[in-house]
Amino acid sequence: MQKRIGLLLSGCGQLDGSEIHETIVTMLALDREGVEIVFMAPDTKLNVINHFEKKSVKEQRNVMVEASRLSRGKMKDIKDIKISDIDAIILPGGAGAIKNLSDFADKGANAVINPDVQRLILEMNENDKTIGAICISPAVVAKILSPKKIQVTIGNDLATKSVIESMGCQHIDCTVDDIVVDQANKIVTTPAYMLGPGIKEIAVGIEKLVKKVVSMA
Repeated sequence: MQKRIGLLLSGCGQLDGSEIHETIVTMLALDREGVEIVFMAPDTKLNVINHFEKKSVKEQRNVMVEASRLSRGKMKDIKDIKISDIDAIILPGGAGAIKNLSDFADKGANAVINPDVQRLILEMNENDKTIGAICISPAVVAKILSPKKIQVTIGNDLATKSVIESMGCQHIDCTVDDIVVDQANKIVTTPAYMLGPGIKEIAVGIEKLVKKVVSMA
């Protein structure tokens, strides 16, 4: 039976959504594993950043609509996703993870998570289903699952590491070409563009993460 892996997106673009390189590498690796990708995103507003000038612009955009650019139109509202719909889930990085899936960018350890994101991640964990998180998105997973004191990595960034550990979770330093596996909680993480430097380097860790998530699903 074909495995179904959820891909939780947060928009489209490094500064205000899902990081495009990370997302596409993840999609390619999942496709090579022969799984069905279930694309999802929250149906919420997005604060738009001009990626050329790296400045906020006064536009109204929707997270789910923007994320659909990456999925070629295939998209589901995360509020409609049931635990039975997927065997595992992966969260690419990008600033959208800490701006649109949560307000971690502003509030750190005191972040509030989008309620539909929180519900699904909690249900995945409670039902012993695997969670993969890339780049900065492990911080979101750590906030949701902080009572479990999970193990994650975001590479070696001291500031983010400190916040993750202040939430009661364990941060493990990791190189861009490797992964950290919390076997007890079925969580797989990799640093990607928290370390970089480029797409060929981040692809190695992401491909390892995808293979591990699929094998554990």
